[in-house]
Amino acid sequence: MRSHDVERTYLVEHYRPGVEIGQLRLCVTRVREGLQALARHGSSTGFLCSVIVPDDEAFLVVLRAKSEQQVTEAFGRAGVTFDRISIAIAEIAPQTSPNPDQ
Repeated sequence: MRSHDVERTYLVEHYRPGVEIGQLRLCVTRVREGLQALARHGSSTGFLCSVIVPDDEAFLVVLRAKSEQQVTEAFGRAGVTFDRISIAIAEIAPQTSPNPDQ
């Protein structure tokens, strides 16, 4: 298997001084929608999670992709700039639904 065929996890950092939480959430939504559009066209790039850090006026996006170029393309299509992309190791717990019977 070629190295560019292997999916990796990427952390994308965004620092937006002066931007309010609602605007940060809008950026995250645009990224998610952009990734969904790429997936409909056969891209394996996928959204894993995001974290908004209000005190730092920042948000972080964790996603999977086969290359940093795919990540850059996804953000370009979403119209969202970023400050840094890093290969990351993410341990994301599966979401569980609360059981109303307990």
